[in-house]
Amino acid sequence: QVQLVESGGGLVPYGGSLRLSCAASGSIFGLNAMGWYRQAPGKQRERVAIITRTGSTNYGDFVEGRFTISRDNPKNVNLQMNSLKAEDTAVYYCNVDVFGRSYWGQGTQVTVSS
Repeated sequence: QVQLVESGGGLVPYGGSLRLSCAASGSIFGLNAMGWYRQAPGKQRERVAIITRTGSTNYGDFVEGRFTISRDNPKNVNLQMNSLKAEDTAVYYCNVDVFGRSYWGQGTQVTVSS
């Protein structure tokens, strides 16, 4: 089993910043891509950013250079979010790929006040 522990969500004013972190543990041999997704009320879950084991990154179009995903070690992934907008309000989920199987964190709420 794979466990994912997320942290860093909260309430932030428009234009502010937050840093999300996710730590993976358990059966993580073969851990490859790590990433963040989000889901706002009434909307489908969408990809925010992913980073592979080799450091390649991919971002959702809406990011527009405001967010940066990073891995400070093979088991941890961070998402630095700057210039936050009200439409960034959502539950953010950590996701990892282990040997082609996807695992999800419990989610952390990010609320941007306008």
